[in-house]
Amino acid sequence: MSDIEGPTLRRRRLGAELKRCREAAGLTQQDVSRHFEWHAAKVTRIETARVAVTPRDVRDLLTLYNVRDQGYREAMVELARLSRERTWWTDYRDILRPGNFVGLEAAASSMRAWEPILVPGLLQTEAYMRALIKTGRSTDPEHHIDRRVALRLTRQSRLGGDRPLDLSAIIDESVVRRVIGGEDVMRGQLEHLIEAAKLPNVTLQILPFDAGEHLFLGGPAALLEFRETTHLDVVYLEGIAGDYYEEQPKEVARYRQEFERMSAKALDHRTSVTMIEDLLVA
Repeated sequence: MSDIEGPTLRRRRLGAELKRCREAAGLTQQDVSRHFEWHAAKVTRIETARVAVTPRDVRDLLTLYNVRDQGYREAMVELARLSRERTWWTDYRDILRPGNFVGLEAAASSMRAWEPILVPGLLQTEAYMRALIKTGRSTDPEHHIDRRVALRLTRQSRLGGDRPLDLSAIIDESVVRRVIGGEDVMRGQLEHLIEAAKLPNVTLQILPFDAGEHLFLGGPAALLEFRETTHLDVVYLEGIAGDYYEEQPKEVARYRQEFERMSAKALDHRTSVTMIEDLLVA
């Protein structure tokens, strides 16, 4: 059990293990719900890591599934305890989007991101993000905006430290041409992109206007990958109708191939940086 994977990934690992044990026992989710007189959706929420499961529930589930290996049982109970630990983003629960993307981002070893309209959050300057947040929340008190900015700035720490996130960001050409926050803010943002692109764990590519159609025309997307638990890789899709998480390995593989195709269509890292540099002197 890794000490650095964090509660979110532990919860997903636990849910996957419990699902495997249930299926091995030949039981359906409905069978389990009826046995414990639980709400019909509780088992689904446990197995998909939508809720934290208690150590007692884990013991009861493993007993029902006839899992007798004491070492395995103890490991799963400990995983349940660790998955309920408090995290730094707990204090921001009131402003986080459903689905705990921040928790997944904190646990991931690498992320491939596509942004069709805006600079990816991990690469935004404070001035740029303030301009965005104020546009969407013009009536919010300043301290509310400060909290949203603080959350995003804290997320950016994933690009440094002892275990930096490997970020491959593909952005549409319109992202670097659209002025957000005025000329000075945008200039600072472009300069920041150039500096961020120098990090060994950041790859930046621009998808030019003439690249044509692709799978992600509907909105932003991210593929979050986990080095030691690749079966838990997940795709995050953001859209007007709401956010969606794809976790089925076959579908995740399909999206991974699409990211690779998009990367092949995009300008390479050096050419992308050169385009940004040219915009600064234009």
